[in-house]
Amino acid sequence: MKQQVEEYLKKVYQIIQKRDPRQQEFTEAVTDLLKTIGPALEKHPEYINASLLERLIEPERIIQFRVPWIDDKGNYQVNRGFRVQFNSAIGPYKGGLRFHPSVNLSIVKFLGFEQIFKNALTGLPIGGGKGGSDFDPKGKSDNEVMRFCQSFMTELSKYIGPTRDVPAGDIGVGSRELGYLYGQYKRLREAERGALTGKGLGYGGSLVRPEATGFGLAYYTQEILQTLKTSFKGKKVVLSGAGNVAIYTIQKVSELGGKVITCSDSSGYIVDQNGIDYKMVQQIKEIERGRIAEYADRVQNAVYYPGSIWDAQLTYEIALLCATQNEIDERKAQLLANNGAKIIAEGANMPSSAAAIDIYRKQGIIYGPGKAANAGGVAVSALEMSQNSTQLRWSFEEVDKQLQKIMHNIYQESVTTAAEYGIPDDLLSGTNIAGFIKVADAMMAQGVV
Repeated sequence: MKQQVEEYLKKVYQIIQKRDPRQQEFTEAVTDLLKTIGPALEKHPEYINASLLERLIEPERIIQFRVPWIDDKGNYQVNRGFRVQFNSAIGPYKGGLRFHPSVNLSIVKFLGFEQIFKNALTGLPIGGGKGGSDFDPKGKSDNEVMRFCQSFMTELSKYIGPTRDVPAGDIGVGSRELGYLYGQYKRLREAERGALTGKGLGYGGSLVRPEATGFGLAYYTQEILQTLKTSFKGKKVVLSGAGNVAIYTIQKVSELGGKVITCSDSSGYIVDQNGIDYKMVQQIKEIERGRIAEYADRVQNAVYYPGSIWDAQLTYEIALLCATQNEIDERKAQLLANNGAKIIAEGANMPSSAAAIDIYRKQGIIYGPGKAANAGGVAVSALEMSQNSTQLRWSFEEVDKQLQKIMHNIYQESVTTAAEYGIPDDLLSGTNIAGFIKVADAMMAQGVV
C-alpha cells in the first residue's frame, strides 16, 4: 500500500508541474501538503480510488478581471483583480483579499489552497477561497483607494454573497479598504452584512475581529508552552511584521507575560530590549501609515536596522513569523536555531520554505504551521458571519472566549492526529492530515462535484 501511495502522490505532483509550471507559490503549497498526507492515504485508499487529490488541487472556479480607476491627477489606471473559489465542500468560500504589487494568480491560488484546510480546522462550516489585486494602497490618497475599491467591487460583487463567498481583509486591505468595498457592495447588491467580514463595528463588524489573528497566534503558542509545562512569562520573543497580525500578537504576548523585542517592515526592523510598545507601532503603521524606522526616533533605547530581522544576532526562545510568505529560507532557519529559538509559530501564510522546515526538524524546534497558528482571523470572521445572520452582537469577552477555545481545539486535534497516524510531536503533519481528512470526507460524501 505504501508504494501505491507514493506512486499516487508522484502522479499528483506531476499534474501540477505540467499544468502550472510557472506557479511557484501554488506548487510549493501543494507539495508541502503532499509530503505529509501519505499516512492518511494509506489508511483511506478510497481517496485514491476516487481521484480525490486530483479534484482537490483544482479550484472550483477562478475569476480574473480588469480593474480600471482614475487617480487624483485624472490619469486612467488599470490593475488586475482575482478571486479563486477553491473548495466549497464544507461551506461557502471564505478567505481574504490581498492588495499588493506582488499579487498574481499563483499567490492567490496558494493562499486559497491553504485556506481550505485552515478553515476546516476551525470546525466551522466554511470552505476555502482567496482573492486580491496587484494594486498597491501605499502612497495612495483616500480618494484613490476609494475609487479603486469601488471599481474592484463592481466586478467582484457578481460572484460573492453571504451563502456563496465571503471575503475579508488581508495584506493591504484594512478597515479603510473594507469600508469602501462594503459600501460599494451595498450600493450594488443591497445591505447584506454577511457578504464581507472584518467590517467596522458600526455596520455589522464583530468585536475581536481586528485582534483575532494576532490573539489567536498567541493563544496557539501558549498551548505549545503549556504542553512543555511552561508559559510566556519571562520569555523573549522575536517577531516579524508590523501590520495588524504583528500588532495584536505583541499585545497579547505582553499580556501573557512574554516580552516581544522586535518587529519589522519591508525597509528594516527595530529592536527594543524593553519590550515593543504595540500602541506606538499601531500609531505609526495603521494611523500615520509610516515606516517602522520612526519607532526608534520616538522610543528611547530602541534601535533601527535596515535589512531582514532574520539576519540579526539576537537571543530569544520564541520566533513568531508575521510578515509574508517565504521570509525564512534554509540559511535564516539555521540562524534562528543558532540564536536559541525553541518554538517557531507562523502568523503569516507559508513564511517558511520547505528547506527551512527541514532545519526546524533537524534542530528539534517545535514548529506551529500557519494553517493552525494563524487560523484565529478566519475563525472570528466565521463568528462575525454568525452574528450577522442572527442580527446579534456578542461581547468582546464572549468572542475572545470562543477564539481561545477554537485555537485550543486546533492545537489538540493536530497533536491527537499526529499521534494517531504514528508521527507524534509532528505538528505540521498532524495539522495537514487533520484538515485534509475533514475536507476529503466531505468531498467523498457529496460524490463527484
